[in-house]
Amino acid sequence: MNSRHPERHRSGRVGWLRAAVLGANDGIVSIAGLVVGVAAAGAAHEGVLTAGIAGTVAGAMSMAAGEYVSVQSQADTERADLAVEHRELHQEPDDELEELAAIYRARGLAPDLAREVAEQLTRHDALGAHARDELGITDTLRARPLQAAGASAAAFCAGAALPMTAALLAPDGRVEAATIAATLLALLLSGSLAAWAGGAPVPRGAIRVAFWGALAMATAAAVGRLFGASTGL
Repeated sequence: MNSRHPERHRSGRVGWLRAAVLGANDGIVSIAGLVVGVAAAGAAHEGVLTAGIAGTVAGAMSMAAGEYVSVQSQADTERADLAVEHRELHQEPDDELEELAAIYRARGLAPDLAREVAEQLTRHDALGAHARDELGITDTLRARPLQAAGASAAAFCAGAALPMTAALLAPDGRVEAATIAATLLALLLSGSLAAWAGGAPVPRGAIRVAFWGALAMATAAAVGRLFGASTGL
């Protein structure tokens, strides 16, 4: 009798999901704040749209660059640690074997069994065993800079599209209100999707994201009105 026990784990999504969620939320909030702030300052419809487009391009590039540099730093550290481990495995194989056995003893295996497991894993893939069990580096969670950069930039543009669409379709004099309403709905949706994808409570995720977005837009609107009043726009 064939027995199947399929399991769906979400940890494999961590590398791109974190970057995508950050990029999408940043795209929504940043561009919405920019559009609302410029509109509150009294700028013309065309000026609001120009500012939004420029902000979207600059923001997407900034997110991609920031994610790439950040995750690449993590990847460099992982490679450096693996190089050290590779060197030690060749120079001090007995010490490394005992180190691996000690890890398994600390996890609850009997000394003889821990030694046997360490020996078998060392024969199979010594560097992989030390990377996983000593350094905590796995293929699932390993740093992938290009993946993170691409996910972040694409998600930023996708997030920015909603406040930009609201600003484009809104009639003159209603850009600020339309953008705020559309953005809050988008934040509730993105927070819900992110919570669902990560296995977290959906209402909590939605409210948390929407709160910070509302705060950002309120601050941007206040600054825009202050700037508009001081410059006579």
